[in-house]
Amino acid sequence: MPSEVAEPPLKGAALIKDEVTRLPDRPGVYRMMGEDGEVLYVGKARSLKKRVIQYAQGRFHTNRIAHMVDATRSMEFVTTRTETDALLLEINLIKQLKPRFNVLLRDDKSFPEIVIRREHPAAQLRKHRGAHTIKGDYFGPFASANAVNKTLNTLQKAFLLRSCSDSVYESRTRPCMLHQIKRCAAPCTGLVSLEDYAGLVEQAEAFLRGKSRAVVAGLAEQMTAAAEEMEFERAARLRDRIRALASVAQEQQINPETVDEADVFALFAEGGQACVQVFFFRAGQNWGNRAYFPRVDKSDEDADIMGAFLGQFYDDKPIPKLILANVEPAERDLLADAFCLKGGRKVEIAKPLRGEKRQLVDHALTNAREALGRKMSESSAQAKLLTGVCEAFGLEGPPERIEVYDNSHIMGTNAVGGMIVAGPEGFQKSQYRKFNIRGADITPGDDFGMMKEVLRRRFGRLVKEEEEGADAIRPDLVLIDGGMGQVGVVMEIMADLGVDDIPVVGVAKGPDRDAGLERFYIPGKPYFMLEPKSPVLYYLQRLRDEAHRFAIGTHRTRRAIDLKRNPLDEIEGVGPGRKRALLQAFGSARGVSRAGVEDLAKVEGVSQALAERIYGFFRKG
Repeated sequence: MPSEVAEPPLKGAALIKDEVTRLPDRPGVYRMMGEDGEVLYVGKARSLKKRVIQYAQGRFHTNRIAHMVDATRSMEFVTTRTETDALLLEINLIKQLKPRFNVLLRDDKSFPEIVIRREHPAAQLRKHRGAHTIKGDYFGPFASANAVNKTLNTLQKAFLLRSCSDSVYESRTRPCMLHQIKRCAAPCTGLVSLEDYAGLVEQAEAFLRGKSRAVVAGLAEQMTAAAEEMEFERAARLRDRIRALASVAQEQQINPETVDEADVFALFAEGGQACVQVFFFRAGQNWGNRAYFPRVDKSDEDADIMGAFLGQFYDDKPIPKLILANVEPAERDLLADAFCLKGGRKVEIAKPLRGEKRQLVDHALTNAREALGRKMSESSAQAKLLTGVCEAFGLEGPPERIEVYDNSHIMGTNAVGGMIVAGPEGFQKSQYRKFNIRGADITPGDDFGMMKEVLRRRFGRLVKEEEEGADAIRPDLVLIDGGMGQVGVVMEIMADLGVDDIPVVGVAKGPDRDAGLERFYIPGKPYFMLEPKSPVLYYLQRLRDEAHRFAIGTHRTRRAIDLKRNPLDEIEGVGPGRKRALLQAFGSARGVSRAGVEDLAKVEGVSQALAERIYGFFRKG
């Protein structure tokens, strides 16, 4: 009897058509997966059945969608209560899974804020980033650290609020430098009563909530009264505070009269690339702007890009009551409903046609157009540099990923290795890695041994990930800080791990370590030099210097941690209480190390056995 032949698994449009037969006519989210479970696309629908069947009909608007359907090998579905719930779930999944065929927001960092921390009788003014875990009033977002620092500077001048930590506040016996330069009222030493200081805090809060005119008017009345009472020093101080607040309007490029709280978005797309410029307006003030470059396709419509961008942008950020955009986002009303549900208040999304709001959008669009032009120019220059690297080192093509390695230590202590990554979009700082050197058999100061450990760990992990079928990333070029000796060591490790097909180049400084006379070492070839002042040479110098900077910074951080570490922490039985008692009795850890057993045993909480253990700990060598 002939054996049955198994039918080949369904794929592409046939698979989708089969899935449709089991789908409900309900809202939900669908995922299209390719080979090895790769998520190709995440979408939402008011009706899963009606939306998904469109992919099986073979009538596509773009080749990109056709390619996505052909690559589909499986699908997953989640039904939701409403289409709004489906939209929120879709946004979350796109940010989490980063599907290849979705518009994707990149560089989605959190924004800094200002917090007036009220956990202390004298409220503290400080910069904050992250979750709202501190008790106090939060104001933001600010587009950048520079924008928030400028505002903090103004607030310190105008309202004299403290920025020091509680421990510094409690330890002060006289005013610090900030008081002397008129940036703090010095509540720590009683130069201002807590009641009067609380009044300053309320003024600052009112200013940050948009009541700047009332605050300035109040200060002006106080200044006039002080002048009439012949208190000219006090009047001068109030005048300086008013000037500080006035400087906010002078420094900012644009301060709207009719917009109190809004985020302004402008999209400019060209040549398959896009820029979205975002301006933040709070309390009637411009709190900065930032440019984003989402991953898009030439076939994407502007409305679809703006809708996808807004959804992902506000997935983890506070939503203002007004969102202005130069392009009306796709499914605007649905998006607004989702934002209302998420923010707990009414949110309006509008494309202004006239007036001051239109001017704000046009201003943002000008910035978006200029930012995309700069990025495209930089990308072109970067592409030329990578082509030059390819030609200089005889690579198969311009490298997409360059890894650069360097070590840092002082006499072998706190040794660390650093890896930086660069490519067509410049330095990829999220890919940087540090390696704490932990090999017990490495002689202090052995650069070869440290490089061996770093490369073995990095590429050993690569090999393991490839064996497990994980999404491993291979570099197209490895740059080592050193000459033929370091390159030889690296090639031994690469050959041992079976990855010696990855190009390796050593970069060594020339005679007298002069920049510009670098020698380049490629295995099996004599060293060579590049033309002085050539752009490719400058680029390679920048890569080496960035790796050196990163390695030294990592080393300093580790050394600082070690300097703060107290040897008493390593002794069993010495907790915080006994440690405090020992330090009070002998002044320092060095004083404890010199003490005899009898003296140690006299300290409160230290038994005879513990005294002998402490004594022995410091004399174990």
